[in-house]
Amino acid sequence: MLDINLVRENPDLVREALTKRNMDPAVVDLLLKLDEERRAALLEVEVLKAERNRVSKEIGQSKDKAEREAKITAMRAVGDQIAVLDETVKQVETQLNDTISGVPNLPSDLTPLGKDESENVVLRQHGEIPVFDFEPKPHWDLGPELGIINFDQGVKITGSRFYVLSGAGARLQRALIAYMLDLHIKQGYTEKYTPFMVKAETLYAAGQLPKFENNLYHDIEEDYWMVPTAEVPLTGLHMNDFVAEADLPLRYTAYTPCFRREKMSAGRDVRGIKRGHQFDKVEMYIFAHPDESQKELEKMLADAEETVKLLGLPYRILQLCTGDLGFNAQVTYDIEVWSAGCQEWLEVSSVSNVGDFQARRANIKYRPEEKGKAQLVHTLNGSGLGMPRTLIAILENNQQADGSVIVPEVLRPWMGGVEVINPTINGK
Repeated sequence: MLDINLVRENPDLVREALTKRNMDPAVVDLLLKLDEERRAALLEVEVLKAERNRVSKEIGQSKDKAEREAKITAMRAVGDQIAVLDETVKQVETQLNDTISGVPNLPSDLTPLGKDESENVVLRQHGEIPVFDFEPKPHWDLGPELGIINFDQGVKITGSRFYVLSGAGARLQRALIAYMLDLHIKQGYTEKYTPFMVKAETLYAAGQLPKFENNLYHDIEEDYWMVPTAEVPLTGLHMNDFVAEADLPLRYTAYTPCFRREKMSAGRDVRGIKRGHQFDKVEMYIFAHPDESQKELEKMLADAEETVKLLGLPYRILQLCTGDLGFNAQVTYDIEVWSAGCQEWLEVSSVSNVGDFQARRANIKYRPEEKGKAQLVHTLNGSGLGMPRTLIAILENNQQADGSVIVPEVLRPWMGGVEVINPTINGK
């Protein structure tokens, strides 16, 4: 959430930043109007309450019964005015909070200007695009032929955009999760196992509510929400906490299944497992000192990059422009891997510095070692990596002419030593 003081003191800066995001800056005028109404009502309430306190003392000191009665009657009217104004303040504060909660974070000066994803900047590329002496198959053909992906069973037991992984396919998915968690632990992150359902307060703290309510799965009876990413419960770990400055940075990693109501356009990504309502992801998350958050972002990007590099996947690093920046982010890097069967780049990681945007919503502060006012921490998040796109790239890039798939060497310890996936070992 933006700081209302920033909007009040630097409205032109906020307007300019929102314009860079292709957002109507008129919302700034609405915020200023609501803020002025709230402050005016609060001031009026404070004046009336001060008057009531003053007169109450006079009533206690007065020996004239008629005078006391008159003042008591007058204060009842003042009390009614205070009650009306308190309700006005409450309503205006709710409207102000709802409005500012829908305003995205302001882009960092490091974020390039651009209208949409077509203007994202490719920073570098690593690895050679694989060349085959046969026609590489997309995973939606390769997987079923190997017997490791079953689309019909997913549709039968749930519906469209669901599938079943079998045998070596299921084990490969599990191997990827274990590999990433163990690697992130070596990189300095503490593993967390968090709930896969959270309360609305936690989603609000992470910036998912109210903006993305229509994309979330919600159990109305218990008022629990399925997590769209481990970023949400990891943010919630320190809601309303004070963290010692000496303990920063706090670096966490966690695996969760993720649940999202994907609103796919007709004809877009309709084949295969690239987009679905349920998928797995390993997340990296950092609570950082504001002075160190950019350095932590570079570390997180390097850690995600190492995760891809060790898998032997060709990849490229993009910096997102202002027009493609996520709601919470100030600056974001994406990692995309090449997938030989789909013949396209697939995003497998998005690494972002959120600044104090989430911490303000979640009320997460640190206590300076030297005496001073408590400050908001900065938060950062990154995928390390997301499935099923990582799985897709491994299958398609490592396929052989006979239809088998070579397992990346770093995953073999979690595959029981299996080096090649083919129909004879897939566990059908």
